[in-house]
Amino acid sequence: METFIGNNEVIFEQLRQKLRSTGNKACVHSFGCQLNVSDGEKIKGVLRKIGYSFTDSYSDADLIMLNTCAVRENAEDKVFGIIGSIKHLKEINPDLIIGISGCMSAQEHIVEKIKKSYPQVDIVVGTSAITLLPKLLLECLDGKKFSADITEYDSFSENCEQVRESSFKASVPIMFGCNNFCTYCIVPYVRGRERSRNACDIINEVTNLVHNGYKEIMLLGQNVNSYGNDLQDGISFPELLIRLNSIEGDFIIRFMSSHPKDVSDELIDAMSECKKVEKHLHLPVQSGSNSILLAMNRRYTVEKYMGIINRLREKNPEFSVTTDIIVGFPNESDDDFEQTIKLLQNVRYDNVFSFIYSKRTGTKAAAIDDKISEEIKGKRMRHLLEVQCTIAGENYKRFQNKIIRVLVDGECHRKQGFLNGKSDEFIIVEFEGDKSLIGTFVNVRITKTMSRSLYGEIVRKG
Repeated sequence: METFIGNNEVIFEQLRQKLRSTGNKACVHSFGCQLNVSDGEKIKGVLRKIGYSFTDSYSDADLIMLNTCAVRENAEDKVFGIIGSIKHLKEINPDLIIGISGCMSAQEHIVEKIKKSYPQVDIVVGTSAITLLPKLLLECLDGKKFSADITEYDSFSENCEQVRESSFKASVPIMFGCNNFCTYCIVPYVRGRERSRNACDIINEVTNLVHNGYKEIMLLGQNVNSYGNDLQDGISFPELLIRLNSIEGDFIIRFMSSHPKDVSDELIDAMSECKKVEKHLHLPVQSGSNSILLAMNRRYTVEKYMGIINRLREKNPEFSVTTDIIVGFPNESDDDFEQTIKLLQNVRYDNVFSFIYSKRTGTKAAAIDDKISEEIKGKRMRHLLEVQCTIAGENYKRFQNKIIRVLVDGECHRKQGFLNGKSDEFIIVEFEGDKSLIGTFVNVRITKTMSRSLYGEIVRKG
Protein backbone atom coordinates (compact mmCIF):
# COMPACT_ATOMS: atom_id res chain seq x y z
CA MET A 1 0.00 0.00 0.00
CA GLU A 2 1.37 3.40 -1.00
CA THR A 3 0.87 5.86 1.86
CA PHE A 4 2.20 8.96 0.15
CA ILE A 5 -0.32 11.55 -1.02
CA GLY A 6 2.27 14.17 -1.92
CA ASN A 7 1.28 14.09 -5.60
CA ASN A 8 -2.36 14.83 -4.81
CA GLU A 9 -2.29 18.47 -5.82
CA VAL A 10 -5.95 18.92 -4.91
CA ILE A 11 -5.20 18.43 -1.21
CA PHE A 12 -2.08 20.56 -1.36
CA GLU A 13 -3.83 23.40 -3.14
CA GLN A 14 -6.67 23.33 -0.60
CA LEU A 15 -4.10 23.53 2.17
CA ARG A 16 -2.26 26.41 0.53
CA GLN A 17 -5.49 28.35 0.16
CA LYS A 18 -6.35 27.89 3.84
CA LEU A 19 -2.86 28.78 5.00
CA ARG A 20 -3.19 32.24 3.50
CA SER A 21 -5.52 33.13 6.35
CA THR A 22 -4.18 30.96 9.15
CA GLY A 23 -0.42 31.55 8.86
CA ASN A 24 2.40 29.46 7.54
CA LYS A 25 5.16 29.04 10.15
CA ALA A 26 5.88 25.59 11.55
CA CYS A 27 8.05 24.54 14.47
CA VAL A 28 9.15 20.89 14.24
CA HIS A 29 10.90 19.64 17.40
CA SER A 30 12.39 16.13 17.20
CA PHE A 31 13.40 14.12 20.26
CA GLY A 32 15.41 10.92 20.60
CA CYS A 33 17.43 8.90 18.12
CA GLN A 34 18.76 9.75 14.68
CA LEU A 35 15.89 7.88 13.03
CA ASN A 36 13.56 10.31 14.76
CA VAL A 37 15.64 13.26 13.57
CA SER A 38 15.43 11.86 10.03
CA ASP A 39 11.64 11.53 10.40
CA GLY A 40 11.55 15.16 11.54
CA GLU A 41 13.36 16.17 8.36
CA LYS A 42 10.70 14.32 6.34
CA ILE A 43 7.93 16.09 8.26
CA LYS A 44 9.55 19.38 7.33
CA GLY A 45 9.71 18.22 3.71
CA VAL A 46 5.97 17.56 3.67
CA LEU A 47 5.21 20.89 5.34
CA ARG A 48 7.47 22.84 2.99
CA LYS A 49 5.62 21.33 0.03
CA ILE A 50 2.38 22.61 1.54
CA GLY A 51 3.85 26.09 1.90
CA TYR A 52 5.12 26.34 5.47
CA SER A 53 8.30 28.12 6.45
CA PHE A 54 10.05 27.16 9.68
CA THR A 55 10.81 28.65 13.07
CA ASP A 56 12.56 27.32 16.17
CA SER A 57 10.17 29.21 18.46
CA TYR A 58 6.92 27.70 19.73
CA SER A 59 5.46 31.18 20.28
CA ASP A 60 6.08 32.22 16.65
CA ALA A 61 4.57 29.08 15.14
CA ASP A 62 1.16 28.48 13.57
CA LEU A 63 1.87 24.74 13.63
CA ILE A 64 3.85 22.92 16.32
CA MET A 65 4.90 19.32 15.63
CA LEU A 66 6.47 17.43 18.51
CA ASN A 67 8.23 14.42 16.97
CA THR A 68 8.54 12.17 20.00
CA CYS A 69 10.60 9.32 21.45
CA ALA A 70 9.32 6.41 23.56
CA VAL A 71 12.50 4.52 24.46
CA ARG A 72 12.49 5.73 28.07
CA GLU A 73 9.71 6.90 30.36
CA ASN A 74 11.32 10.27 31.06
CA ALA A 75 11.24 11.03 27.32
CA GLU A 76 7.45 10.70 27.36
CA ASP A 77 7.16 12.71 30.57
CA LYS A 78 9.17 15.51 28.95
CA VAL A 79 6.83 15.66 25.96
CA PHE A 80 3.72 15.74 28.14
CA GLY A 81 5.33 18.58 30.08
CA ILE A 82 5.89 20.52 26.87
CA ILE A 83 2.33 19.87 25.69
CA GLY A 84 1.10 21.37 28.95
CA SER A 85 3.47 24.32 28.80
CA ILE A 86 2.36 25.40 25.31
CA LYS A 87 -1.37 25.18 26.02
CA HIS A 88 -1.53 28.92 26.67
CA LEU A 89 -0.28 29.63 23.14
CA LYS A 90 -3.67 28.50 21.85
CA GLU A 91 -5.30 31.25 23.86
CA ILE A 92 -2.96 33.76 22.24
CA ASN A 93 -3.35 32.26 18.77
CA PRO A 94 -6.65 30.34 18.40
CA ASP A 95 -5.57 29.15 14.94
CA LEU A 96 -2.47 27.40 16.33
CA ILE A 97 -2.33 23.69 15.45
CA ILE A 98 -0.49 21.28 17.75
CA GLY A 99 0.54 17.88 16.41
CA ILE A 100 2.28 14.85 17.93
CA SER A 101 4.27 12.36 15.87
CA GLY A 102 6.97 9.76 16.44
CA CYS A 103 7.30 6.61 18.54
CA MET A 104 5.35 7.91 21.51
CA SER A 105 2.33 8.69 19.33
CA ALA A 106 2.29 5.17 17.84
CA GLN A 107 0.95 3.69 21.11
CA GLU A 108 -2.83 3.43 21.38
CA HIS A 109 -2.92 4.10 25.13
CA ILE A 110 -0.87 7.27 24.59
CA VAL A 111 -3.26 8.45 21.86
CA GLU A 112 -6.21 7.88 24.19
CA LYS A 113 -4.44 9.77 26.98
CA ILE A 114 -3.76 12.71 24.66
CA LYS A 115 -7.33 12.75 23.37
CA LYS A 116 -8.76 12.64 26.89
CA SER A 117 -6.36 14.84 28.87
CA TYR A 118 -4.75 17.18 26.34
CA PRO A 119 -7.50 18.75 24.22
CA GLN A 120 -5.02 21.34 22.93
CA VAL A 121 -3.57 18.62 20.67
CA ASP A 122 -5.18 18.58 17.21
CA ILE A 123 -3.23 15.93 15.28
CA VAL A 124 -1.55 12.60 16.13
CA VAL A 125 0.39 10.77 13.42
CA GLY A 126 2.22 7.45 13.72
CA THR A 127 5.74 6.61 12.64
CA SER A 128 4.73 5.09 9.29
CA ALA A 129 2.00 7.64 8.46
CA ILE A 130 4.10 10.79 8.15
CA THR A 131 3.15 11.27 4.53
CA LEU A 132 -0.52 11.32 5.51
CA LEU A 133 0.08 14.46 7.55
CA PRO A 134 -1.43 16.73 4.83
CA LYS A 135 -4.71 14.78 5.01
CA LEU A 136 -4.85 15.13 8.80
CA LEU A 137 -3.91 18.78 8.61
CA LEU A 138 -6.68 19.47 6.09
CA GLU A 139 -9.20 17.75 8.37
CA CYS A 140 -8.05 19.97 11.21
CA LEU A 141 -8.30 23.15 9.14
CA ASP A 142 -11.80 22.07 8.07
CA GLY A 143 -12.87 22.04 11.72
CA LYS A 144 -12.29 18.47 12.94
CA LYS A 145 -11.31 18.62 16.62
CA PHE A 146 -8.98 15.62 16.66
CA SER A 147 -7.39 13.86 13.68
CA ALA A 148 -5.21 10.77 14.13
CA ASP A 149 -3.62 8.00 12.07
CA ILE A 150 -1.31 5.56 13.84
CA THR A 151 -1.78 2.74 11.32
CA GLU A 152 1.28 0.55 10.83
CA TYR A 153 1.70 0.76 7.07
CA ASP A 154 3.89 -1.85 5.39
CA SER A 155 5.14 0.37 2.59
CA PHE A 156 6.75 3.77 2.42
CA SER A 157 7.31 6.35 -0.27
CA GLU A 158 10.53 7.28 -2.01
CA ASN A 159 8.95 10.60 -3.02
CA CYS A 160 9.08 12.24 0.40
CA GLU A 161 11.62 15.05 0.34
CA GLN A 162 13.62 16.01 3.41
CA VAL A 163 14.59 19.40 4.79
CA ARG A 164 18.01 18.39 6.06
CA GLU A 165 19.47 20.07 9.13
CA SER A 166 23.04 19.90 7.82
CA SER A 167 24.56 20.83 4.48
CA PHE A 168 27.31 18.18 4.73
CA LYS A 169 26.01 15.38 6.99
CA ALA A 170 23.03 13.29 5.92
CA SER A 171 21.12 10.48 7.59
CA VAL A 172 19.78 7.86 5.18
CA PRO A 173 17.36 5.28 6.64
CA ILE A 174 17.88 1.96 4.87
CA MET A 175 15.22 0.03 6.77
CA PHE A 176 12.44 0.55 9.27
CA GLY A 177 11.10 -1.46 12.19
CA CYS A 178 12.53 -4.34 14.20
CA ASN A 179 11.90 -8.10 14.51
CA ASN A 180 13.99 -8.75 17.61
CA PHE A 181 11.55 -8.05 20.46
CA CYS A 182 14.11 -7.57 23.21
CA THR A 183 12.10 -7.80 26.40
CA TYR A 184 12.94 -4.25 27.54
CA CYS A 185 12.34 -2.51 24.20
CA ILE A 186 9.20 -0.78 22.89
CA VAL A 187 10.56 -0.20 19.36
CA PRO A 188 8.96 -3.21 17.57
CA TYR A 189 5.58 -2.13 18.93
CA VAL A 190 5.87 1.48 17.76
CA ARG A 191 7.86 1.11 14.52
CA GLY A 192 6.55 -2.24 13.34
CA ARG A 193 8.32 -5.17 11.72
CA GLU A 194 11.46 -4.85 9.60
CA ARG A 195 10.98 -3.37 6.13
CA SER A 196 14.02 -2.76 3.93
CA ARG A 197 14.24 -0.07 1.28
CA ASN A 198 15.16 -1.07 -2.25
CA ALA A 199 18.95 -0.97 -2.70
CA CYS A 200 18.70 1.03 -5.94
CA ASP A 201 16.73 3.75 -4.16
CA ILE A 202 19.34 3.92 -1.38
CA ILE A 203 22.24 4.03 -3.84
CA ASN A 204 20.53 6.76 -5.89
CA GLU A 205 19.87 8.82 -2.77
CA VAL A 206 23.46 8.53 -1.55
CA THR A 207 24.84 9.29 -5.03
CA ASN A 208 22.76 12.48 -5.19
CA LEU A 209 23.81 13.51 -1.69
CA VAL A 210 27.50 13.05 -2.51
CA HIS A 211 27.02 14.93 -5.79
CA ASN A 212 25.53 17.80 -3.75
CA GLY A 213 28.54 17.99 -1.46
CA TYR A 214 27.59 15.80 1.50
CA LYS A 215 30.65 14.37 3.24
CA GLU A 216 29.10 12.05 5.83
CA ILE A 217 26.42 9.48 5.03
CA MET A 218 24.89 7.87 8.13
CA LEU A 219 22.93 4.71 7.26
CA LEU A 220 20.15 4.16 9.77
CA GLY A 221 18.05 1.25 10.93
CA GLN A 222 17.04 -0.39 14.18
CA ASN A 223 19.19 -3.32 13.05
CA VAL A 224 21.10 -2.47 9.87
CA ASN A 225 22.78 -5.90 9.84
CA SER A 226 19.50 -7.57 8.90
CA TYR A 227 19.01 -5.26 5.93
CA GLY A 228 17.71 -7.10 2.87
CA ASN A 229 16.36 -10.17 4.66
CA ASP A 230 12.86 -9.24 3.49
CA LEU A 231 13.85 -8.38 -0.10
CA GLN A 232 13.89 -10.62 -3.15
CA ASP A 233 17.06 -9.21 -4.75
CA GLY A 234 19.38 -10.94 -2.30
CA ILE A 235 21.42 -7.82 -1.49
CA SER A 236 22.74 -8.04 2.07
CA PHE A 237 24.04 -5.22 4.24
CA PRO A 238 27.73 -6.02 3.47
CA GLU A 239 26.92 -5.99 -0.26
CA LEU A 240 25.13 -2.64 0.15
CA LEU A 241 28.22 -1.20 1.85
CA ILE A 242 30.43 -2.42 -1.01
CA ARG A 243 28.15 -0.80 -3.60
CA LEU A 244 27.99 2.49 -1.72
CA ASN A 245 31.75 2.44 -1.28
CA SER A 246 32.13 2.40 -5.08
CA ILE A 247 30.33 5.75 -5.50
CA GLU A 248 32.72 8.42 -6.78
CA GLY A 249 33.54 11.19 -4.32
CA ASP A 250 35.27 12.03 -1.05
CA PHE A 251 32.92 11.01 1.74
CA ILE A 252 32.62 8.66 4.70
CA ILE A 253 29.96 6.00 5.31
CA ARG A 254 28.79 5.45 8.88
CA PHE A 255 25.94 3.30 10.19
CA MET A 256 23.95 2.35 13.26
CA SER A 257 22.68 0.35 14.98
CA SER A 258 24.05 -3.18 14.69
CA HIS A 259 22.75 -6.25 16.47
CA PRO A 260 25.45 -8.74 17.52
CA LYS A 261 23.40 -11.77 16.47
CA ASP A 262 23.56 -10.62 12.84
CA VAL A 263 27.22 -9.58 12.54
CA SER A 264 28.74 -11.79 9.86
CA ASP A 265 32.29 -12.39 8.67
CA GLU A 266 31.20 -10.76 5.39
CA LEU A 267 30.30 -7.56 7.26
CA ILE A 268 33.65 -7.50 9.08
CA ASP A 269 35.44 -8.00 5.75
CA ALA A 270 33.44 -5.22 4.07
CA MET A 271 34.11 -2.79 6.92
CA SER A 272 37.81 -3.56 6.82
CA GLU A 273 38.25 -3.46 3.04
CA CYS A 274 35.95 -0.59 2.01
CA LYS A 275 38.03 2.59 2.29
CA LYS A 276 35.03 4.90 2.64
CA VAL A 277 33.40 2.89 5.46
CA GLU A 278 34.24 4.19 8.93
CA LYS A 279 36.67 2.22 11.07
CA HIS A 280 34.18 2.06 13.88
CA LEU A 281 31.45 -0.34 14.94
CA HIS A 282 28.72 0.56 17.42
CA LEU A 283 27.74 -2.87 18.74
CA PRO A 284 25.26 -2.75 21.66
CA VAL A 285 25.97 -5.52 24.14
CA GLN A 286 23.55 -4.33 26.90
CA SER A 287 24.99 -6.73 29.52
CA GLY A 288 28.03 -8.90 30.17
CA SER A 289 25.97 -11.61 31.85
CA ASN A 290 24.60 -14.50 29.83
CA SER A 291 21.66 -14.93 32.20
CA ILE A 292 20.68 -11.27 31.77
CA LEU A 293 21.16 -11.49 27.99
CA LEU A 294 18.79 -14.47 28.01
CA ALA A 295 16.25 -12.54 30.08
CA MET A 296 16.59 -9.66 27.61
CA ASN A 297 15.98 -12.03 24.65
CA ARG A 298 19.15 -10.76 22.98
CA ARG A 299 19.82 -14.14 21.28
CA TYR A 300 23.58 -14.22 21.66
CA THR A 301 26.05 -15.06 24.42
CA VAL A 302 29.00 -13.15 25.77
CA GLU A 303 31.22 -15.74 24.10
CA LYS A 304 29.68 -15.09 20.68
CA TYR A 305 29.98 -11.35 21.22
CA MET A 306 33.66 -11.65 22.11
CA GLY A 307 34.18 -13.76 19.00
CA ILE A 308 32.97 -10.83 16.89
CA ILE A 309 35.28 -8.42 18.72
CA ASN A 310 38.25 -10.75 18.29
CA ARG A 311 37.65 -11.17 14.54
CA LEU A 312 37.32 -7.41 14.16
CA ARG A 313 40.53 -6.72 16.05
CA GLU A 314 42.37 -9.40 14.05
CA LYS A 315 41.51 -7.39 10.92
CA ASN A 316 42.52 -4.09 12.50
CA PRO A 317 43.83 -3.93 16.11
CA GLU A 318 43.01 -0.19 16.31
CA PHE A 319 39.43 -0.51 15.10
CA SER A 320 37.11 1.55 17.31
CA VAL A 321 34.25 -0.20 19.11
CA THR A 322 31.49 1.49 21.11
CA THR A 323 28.43 0.01 22.80
CA ASP A 324 25.19 0.45 24.74
CA ILE A 325 24.81 -0.98 28.25
CA ILE A 326 21.70 -1.18 30.43
CA VAL A 327 22.42 -1.02 34.15
CA GLY A 328 19.90 -2.43 36.60
CA PHE A 329 17.83 -4.70 34.36
CA PRO A 330 15.20 -6.32 36.62
CA ASN A 331 16.86 -8.51 39.24
CA GLU A 332 20.38 -8.03 37.90
CA SER A 333 22.61 -9.51 40.62
CA ASP A 334 25.94 -8.18 41.87
CA ASP A 335 27.60 -11.01 39.96
CA ASP A 336 25.71 -10.13 36.77
CA PHE A 337 26.93 -6.56 37.04
CA GLU A 338 30.51 -7.62 37.76
CA GLN A 339 30.44 -9.70 34.58
CA THR A 340 29.47 -6.55 32.70
CA ILE A 341 32.46 -4.74 34.21
CA LYS A 342 34.67 -7.67 33.20
CA LEU A 343 33.34 -7.40 29.64
CA LEU A 344 34.23 -3.70 29.54
CA GLN A 345 37.76 -4.53 30.63
CA ASN A 346 38.09 -7.29 28.03
CA VAL A 347 36.66 -5.40 25.05
CA ARG A 348 38.09 -1.99 26.01
CA TYR A 349 35.49 0.20 24.32
CA ASP A 350 36.34 3.68 23.11
CA ASN A 351 32.96 4.88 24.36
CA VAL A 352 29.97 3.47 26.19
CA PHE A 353 26.40 4.79 26.16
CA SER A 354 24.98 3.57 29.44
CA PHE A 355 21.42 3.80 30.74
CA ILE A 356 19.65 2.80 33.92
CA TYR A 357 16.82 0.42 33.01
CA SER A 358 13.53 2.17 32.30
CA LYS A 359 10.29 0.17 32.43
CA ARG A 360 8.23 0.46 29.25
CA THR A 361 4.55 -0.43 29.37
CA GLY A 362 3.75 -3.19 26.90
CA THR A 363 7.13 -4.92 27.03
CA LYS A 364 7.71 -8.31 28.69
CA ALA A 365 10.30 -6.96 31.09
CA ALA A 366 7.73 -4.52 32.49
CA ALA A 367 5.91 -7.47 34.07
CA ILE A 368 8.97 -8.60 36.04
CA ASP A 369 8.90 -7.90 39.78
CA ASP A 370 12.11 -5.91 40.16
CA LYS A 371 13.75 -6.09 43.58
CA ILE A 372 16.76 -3.85 42.86
CA SER A 373 16.66 -0.44 44.54
CA GLU A 374 17.29 2.77 42.63
CA GLU A 375 20.17 3.45 45.03
CA ILE A 376 21.94 0.26 43.97
CA LYS A 377 21.33 0.99 40.29
CA GLY A 378 22.79 4.46 40.69
CA LYS A 379 25.85 3.12 42.50
CA ARG A 380 26.44 0.58 39.76
CA MET A 381 26.10 3.22 37.07
CA ARG A 382 28.70 5.44 38.74
CA HIS A 383 31.13 2.53 39.02
CA LEU A 384 30.65 1.58 35.37
CA LEU A 385 31.32 5.16 34.26
CA GLU A 386 34.49 5.33 36.37
CA VAL A 387 35.81 2.08 34.86
CA GLN A 388 34.98 3.18 31.32
CA CYS A 389 36.56 6.60 31.81
CA THR A 390 39.84 4.94 32.75
CA ILE A 391 39.67 2.54 29.80
CA ALA A 392 38.92 5.31 27.28
CA GLY A 393 41.74 7.46 28.64
CA GLU A 394 44.18 4.58 28.12
CA ASN A 395 42.69 3.68 24.71
CA TYR A 396 43.02 7.15 23.23
CA LYS A 397 46.77 7.18 23.87
CA ARG A 398 47.11 5.03 20.74
CA PHE A 399 46.46 8.19 18.71
CA GLN A 400 49.20 10.26 20.36
CA ASN A 401 51.41 11.96 17.72
CA LYS A 402 49.49 10.30 14.90
CA ILE A 403 47.91 12.14 11.98
CA ILE A 404 44.23 11.28 11.56
CA ARG A 405 41.50 12.46 9.21
CA VAL A 406 38.68 14.49 10.74
CA LEU A 407 35.39 15.74 9.32
CA VAL A 408 34.92 19.20 10.85
CA ASP A 409 31.50 19.45 12.53
CA GLY A 410 31.54 22.98 13.90
CA GLU A 411 32.96 25.49 16.32
CA CYS A 412 34.09 24.32 19.75
CA HIS A 413 31.86 25.92 22.39
CA ARG A 414 34.40 25.47 25.15
CA LYS A 415 37.30 27.29 23.52
CA GLN A 416 37.16 30.29 21.22
CA GLY A 417 38.91 29.86 17.88
CA PHE A 418 38.76 26.07 18.09
CA LEU A 419 36.82 23.60 15.97
CA ASN A 420 35.68 20.06 16.62
CA GLY A 421 34.87 17.08 14.48
CA LYS A 422 34.96 13.30 14.34
CA SER A 423 37.64 11.00 13.08
CA ASP A 424 37.07 7.97 10.87
CA GLU A 425 36.92 6.08 14.18
CA PHE A 426 34.01 8.33 15.34
CA ILE A 427 36.12 9.92 18.04
CA ILE A 428 35.76 13.61 18.93
CA VAL A 429 38.78 15.71 17.98
CA GLU A 430 39.31 19.39 18.91
CA PHE A 431 41.80 21.71 17.24
CA GLU A 432 42.43 25.36 16.39
CA GLY A 433 41.08 26.47 13.01
CA ASP A 434 38.92 28.84 11.01
CA LYS A 435 35.19 28.14 10.79
CA SER A 436 35.48 28.14 6.97
CA LEU A 437 36.75 24.56 7.42
CA ILE A 438 33.37 23.36 8.75
CA GLY A 439 32.05 20.62 6.49
CA THR A 440 35.46 19.63 5.12
CA PHE A 441 38.00 16.92 5.86
CA VAL A 442 41.24 17.97 7.52
CA ASN A 443 44.30 16.07 8.74
CA VAL A 444 45.05 16.59 12.43
CA ARG A 445 48.18 15.61 14.34
CA ILE A 446 47.16 14.51 17.83
CA THR A 447 49.09 16.31 20.55
CA LYS A 448 47.01 15.45 23.61
CA THR A 449 44.62 12.65 24.57
CA MET A 450 41.85 12.66 27.17
CA SER A 451 39.16 10.18 28.22
CA ARG A 452 36.45 11.67 26.00
CA SER A 453 38.25 13.42 23.17
CA LEU A 454 41.50 14.09 21.35
CA TYR A 455 43.30 17.40 20.85
CA GLY A 456 45.61 18.34 18.03
CA GLU A 457 46.73 20.73 15.33
CA ILE A 458 45.91 20.82 11.65
CA VAL A 459 48.59 19.47 9.35
CA ARG A 460 48.75 21.73 6.32
CA LYS A 461 49.19 20.14 2.90
CA GLY A 462 52.44 20.72 1.06
